[in-house]
This record gives sequence, C-alpha cells and structure tokens, in this order.
Amino acid sequence: MTRADLTKNPHDVAAMFDNVAEGYDRTNAVATMGLEKLYWRPATLDAIAPRKGMKILDLAAGTGASSVKLREAGADVVSCDFSVGMLRVGKRRHPELDLIAGDALRLPFADGTFDVVTISWALRNVNDVTVALAEMLRVTRPGGRLVVLEQSHPTWKPFRVAYLEYMMRAVPAVAKVVSTNPEAYEYLAESTRAWLPQEPLARAIEGAGWTRVQWRNLSGGLVAIHRAVRRP
Repeated sequence: MTRADLTKNPHDVAAMFDNVAEGYDRTNAVATMGLEKLYWRPATLDAIAPRKGMKILDLAAGTGASSVKLREAGADVVSCDFSVGMLRVGKRRHPELDLIAGDALRLPFADGTFDVVTISWALRNVNDVTVALAEMLRVTRPGGRLVVLEQSHPTWKPFRVAYLEYMMRAVPAVAKVVSTNPEAYEYLAESTRAWLPQEPLARAIEGAGWTRVQWRNLSGGLVAIHRAVRRP
C-alpha cells in the first residue's frame, strides 16, 4: 500500500489519498469519535458563513462532503483536490458538485476569483505551506477571506501528551480495522505531531500576505480554525 512520509512528496501524497478515498470519510468519523461531524465541521461552516451568491473554493475537498453544506447554503462552490481517486468517489456520491483536479501550489484559477477560500485537514500535507497560502491569497478577491481547519496542539500539556499518544498509537490501530490503507494513517498521525502550533501557523499566514489573522481553538486545541482577510 502507498503511504507518504514527512517529505510530503506530492506524488506520494496524492497516491496515498487515492488509495484511501473509498473509506476516508468513514475512517475519519471513527478516528475523531464523531467530533469532526458533530462539532468541528459545523464550527468551520459558521466561520465560512456561506450565503447565496458567494463564490467559495473548497480546497482539498476530497470526496466533497464539506462542499455539500456550502452548496446547500446557496454558495457557488468549486471543490478542488489533487487526488483523482478522491474526486472520483466524490463525483459518484455527489454528482451535483463542481469537482476540479488541482494542486494547491499551482491553483488552476484566475486572480481574485473567490470570496472565500477554505481548506480542511490538508494544509499540513503540502510540501510548501508558504507557497500554498500565497496561491490561496492570489485567487481570493480583495477583502475576501481564508478559513483553515487543521489539526493543532492542545493548550494543556498533559492533554497534549495524551492526544499525541492517541494519534500515534490508537489512530493507526483504528485504521487497521476500518481503512483499506492503514499505513496512510501512520503518516497522518506523524504529520499531526510535526505540524505547526496555532501561533506559528498564524505567523505563516501573515507571512504569505494575509491580514487580520486570528484563530479559534476547538476541543481544547485538538484542532483550530484560523481565519484571515486579503487586504482590500
């Protein structure tokens, strides 16, 4: 089975997600004990605040599950992912979605196209975070917004230690039961442990040219929603 490593070679990452596409949403639901669907995704939807006529890029949209809610709110949504396997599953499950293959480092969209760009569970998988954030800035209109949902670092140290232990041991064990490619979840656990804490990520977002950067911790910092605005 294919799995990536922390060099985040784009070909390896894409192939890994191709291999887990069919069961990806199910495995996430089990591994997050339902928190993703019940709390983290609704909180992200509130941060995006989709409305009729809004143009939204759902980047690294995977199978399109996150895009469905945006579309139901009346937004004009483009679902973009560089895993063709994920997009194939998404097209079968949600044929109404506008699904496009694309790389976060070279987005196939014109400057200033979107009112909001959002990315969930994927910024840590790109091999150049600064370039990806700059590309998101480029395709966002002046005054438009960025919303990032990502794994983060729990703020209470004992909880952080326990959480990282869970990620490194329990998540791969769960994946062996419910995933077609459990090795991929070893990488996902490793990438979570190596990922930026909240404040350094905020600085990276600012460094890419975004303004008014802020974040909100969810579940004690297990995940965080970072928000920013493109200067008008």
